[in-house]
Amino acid sequence: MSHATDDAHATAAKSIEQKKEAATAIEGAGHESFSGKSVTINRPRADLFAYWRDFTQLPSFMDNVERVEILATDRSHWVVKAPAGKVVEWDAIITEEIDGELIAWASVEGADVTNSGRIEFRDAGERGTIVTATIAYDPPAGFIGKIVAKMFQREPAIQARRDLRRFKQLMETGEVATAARTAQQFAEEKN
Repeated sequence: MSHATDDAHATAAKSIEQKKEAATAIEGAGHESFSGKSVTINRPRADLFAYWRDFTQLPSFMDNVERVEILATDRSHWVVKAPAGKVVEWDAIITEEIDGELIAWASVEGADVTNSGRIEFRDAGERGTIVTATIAYDPPAGFIGKIVAKMFQREPAIQARRDLRRFKQLMETGEVATAARTAQQFAEEKN
């Protein structure tokens, strides 16, 4: 396999043709919003893929994901925080999977937030692995919903960047850095 040399995501392309090509790479390219983010993580591709593929582990670094329940090998149920204290839920199916390289998904009909996307893992030589998340979604309440989500920092494009940064921290250091002390830290200090 060749090594990637560019961390930039296809959504950052200058050419409209390249952006359209990136959009068609995920299910439901007709979604209202489209976002892609990449990060280089100093860990082997296989390790990162294995961690991500166990969807029940995703809440360990995805701030807005409350829980993911595995319903079948290719189907899961997601519970996610939304703006104003709301919670949204959906079932998702895996639409494509290449071991160690790619997981693509799409929400099933009736989802609170219609979405689809893919997570790709590419070798970056001695630097580790380039992890790219591409997400397409239809925000509830359309454009107004997207603005409200941005105000509450719950918009998927914002979250994708933050979640990938937390994934990098977790995979490289074993923990996600926070600015606040947790209840567990307070309990440990008392002992």
